[in-house]
Amino acid sequence: MTSTRSLRVDRITCTGRGLCAELLPELIDLDEWGYPVLRDRAVPGHLCAHARRAVAACPRLALRTDRRKP
Repeated sequence: MTSTRSLRVDRITCTGRGLCAELLPELIDLDEWGYPVLRDRAVPGHLCAHARRAVAACPRLALRTDRRKP
């Protein structure tokens, strides 16, 4: 199954709290300063609900999901 969603991080808004990596460790790692590094922007179908939860929990609203264009 192909993904219809992709992840994006607004690096200017992000303050490196790391909550996104705790909620979505399958797709997000943290660098040495605690800022998110996306392993893959594509969100597999089975992780869509987890990605939405991580986006909603971001205290700075720096994590987003977008519809992928075909």
